[in-house]
Amino acid sequence: MAERELPAEQGLLVGAYPSEVVRTIATLLAPFVMLFGLYVTAHGHYGPGGGFGGGVLIAVGPVMLKVAFPGAAMARRLPGDRVLAVALAAFLVFVAVGVAPMLFGGAFLDYAAVPIAELAASRLRYFGILIVELAIGIAVAGTILAIFDAVTEGGS
Repeated sequence: MAERELPAEQGLLVGAYPSEVVRTIATLLAPFVMLFGLYVTAHGHYGPGGGFGGGVLIAVGPVMLKVAFPGAAMARRLPGDRVLAVALAAFLVFVAVGVAPMLFGGAFLDYAAVPIAELAASRLRYFGILIVELAIGIAVAGTILAIFDAVTEGGS
């Protein structure tokens, strides 16, 4: 079986990996890795784990696909400017959740200071930490994908 040649415009690290096995495994494994990353991120509000570790795992899925498939195909599905916009939006959510308690006389990230009558202080902390962990996870995933795109574009 003859190996296919890589197009000249693609570097060694990204795109058109010649092995069908690698492409198939990356395609099958990526959604499960990203789902586990979401679990680690969401689990961080009441146990070990959290936004950074989960965000890295969420980013690993697309990175596997970007390594296994042609760069142009993945760039259409996951454009770099959209990734940066999502990462910035997640960071702004984190800042907003952190600053909101300060508007009601609390400290930064003191979720219980936000006066929501239906929720006890413990529930406010629970949901506040969950939102912060998800925002951090999305921001980290977007940042890692943007760094990966910047590094691989420079090398090709």
